[in-house]
Amino acid sequence: MSEEKKLIKVTIDNITVEVEPGTSILNAARQIGGDVAPPAMCYYSKLKGSGGKCRTCLVEVAAGSTADPRPMPKLVASCRTNVMDGMVVKNITSEKVIDARKGIVEFLLINHPLDCPICDQAGECKLQDLSYDNGAPGTRYEFPRRTFEKHDLGPYIQLHMTRCIMCFRCVFTADQLTNQRVHGILDRGEHAEIATYISKSLDHDFIGNVIDVCPVGALTDKTFRFKNRVWFLKPVDAHRDCPKCSGKVQLWFRGDEVFRVTARKDQWGEVEDWICNECRFEKKKAADWVIEGPTKVDRHSVISANHYVGMHKPTEIEPEVMGRNPRLLMDIHSVSEVNRPEIDLSRLPGPAHSDNFNGIENK
Repeated sequence: MSEEKKLIKVTIDNITVEVEPGTSILNAARQIGGDVAPPAMCYYSKLKGSGGKCRTCLVEVAAGSTADPRPMPKLVASCRTNVMDGMVVKNITSEKVIDARKGIVEFLLINHPLDCPICDQAGECKLQDLSYDNGAPGTRYEFPRRTFEKHDLGPYIQLHMTRCIMCFRCVFTADQLTNQRVHGILDRGEHAEIATYISKSLDHDFIGNVIDVCPVGALTDKTFRFKNRVWFLKPVDAHRDCPKCSGKVQLWFRGDEVFRVTARKDQWGEVEDWICNECRFEKKKAADWVIEGPTKVDRHSVISANHYVGMHKPTEIEPEVMGRNPRLLMDIHSVSEVNRPEIDLSRLPGPAHSDNFNGIENK
């Protein structure tokens, strides 16, 4: 019989949780959930070596551990710092963290273009959410922004380096999912960029996953570019028998048309199962998939607009409260000849059409 692992206690924003030794502060906070979990633009639990680049997950350690309760002198990256037994951490309860995070957001936005109205990532962009929740109302930067030429990374992927925040997720993805990574970080400092050294295309079967891991609109799907906005689309879970991957995806519908296919993501925006290029780019018909049902969308997301899952129509409480049915103040049929008397508009299963009204003859 295997011995049970000893759990250690850590307190984050006055909430205590028990976790296994070796757990990072970020993952411990994610077990609590909500606003207690720091934002992360570069960390990705499925990518080894990720984290520590963007600094958006900085937290204050008010007490190192029960054995050594001294506070850490500086803010630490929660994705790179493991918890200790008795550690006390402050995230949203720390003025230092709030002020530092505001500065980090301003730094990330220094060279980021203000092209959200035309960016395909708008509506599901982590940088939009980060700047809205933690950003300052203005910037102090008065110098020209750096710009780069657009890169075609093959027939399916477009790179907009001007939007890149250098999180390195796409590099880790290509390095760990493929055996022939041909892109990486070139140059240093302000001149650093994600690119191929000699113009090459990314043509591995799983390279399309770099689009899903990108937190901004730097890597976009060419088959979806400028075709629609995500808040006009309705995501549904679907699957197919694929010999290359799990075949579990999200289909993005508008009407009966599939506009794009993406991997399913968890509540932290991380891919649950990597999918192949064939599923992502070539299977754009509903007949290619087995539809499981609507995707559960976070109600705070703009994608949740008009997307109701598990909702219940409220019951009429007036008969119970008043002891009688609602009183009819006016019968529309008695004052208007537009409505057909045999049709009750409130009981139609869908929107009213011209057939539901009396026609007006031209005189």
